[in-house]
Amino acid sequence: MKDSSIEVSLDRIDRKILHRLQRDGRLTNAELAKSASISPATCHRRTQRLFDNGFIRSVRAEIAPEKVSRGALVIVGVVLDRSTRESFGAFEAAIAKLPFVLDCHLVAGDFDFFLKIRARDIADFNRLHGEQLIGLPGVRQTRTFFVMKEVVDNRPLDF
Repeated sequence: MKDSSIEVSLDRIDRKILHRLQRDGRLTNAELAKSASISPATCHRRTQRLFDNGFIRSVRAEIAPEKVSRGALVIVGVVLDRSTRESFGAFEAAIAKLPFVLDCHLVAGDFDFFLKIRARDIADFNRLHGEQLIGLPGVRQTRTFFVMKEVVDNRPLDF
């Protein structure tokens, strides 16, 4: 990625490319170019620039969790025993190694972190919680929220 101090501005065409890719990352360059009303060569250069400048981090498939036996969505609030740079760093390094943790966010408020986890079911989550989560460095308390219904999930960014 280029120097973040250099501000790269997005024009109407760049935004159109980003919006289309955000909704369908499988578009071919020709399809993307047509939807942006530009030539395929221009589209390729612009898309590459958007990657190079960090506007597009990756392109990947969104897997249906229930099709791969990960239908239970769980949000876990974590409170650490100390609020220090070292304790946060140790927890972050350990949580990054757990493949069942989809997202980990440092937050302000009653919790230090929120985790988004996919598990097979409640029993599977209970096992993960007891065997791995509560043993992470610095964990004093966890609070678990089982998602009953996903109303909005992974909505495209509005910009």
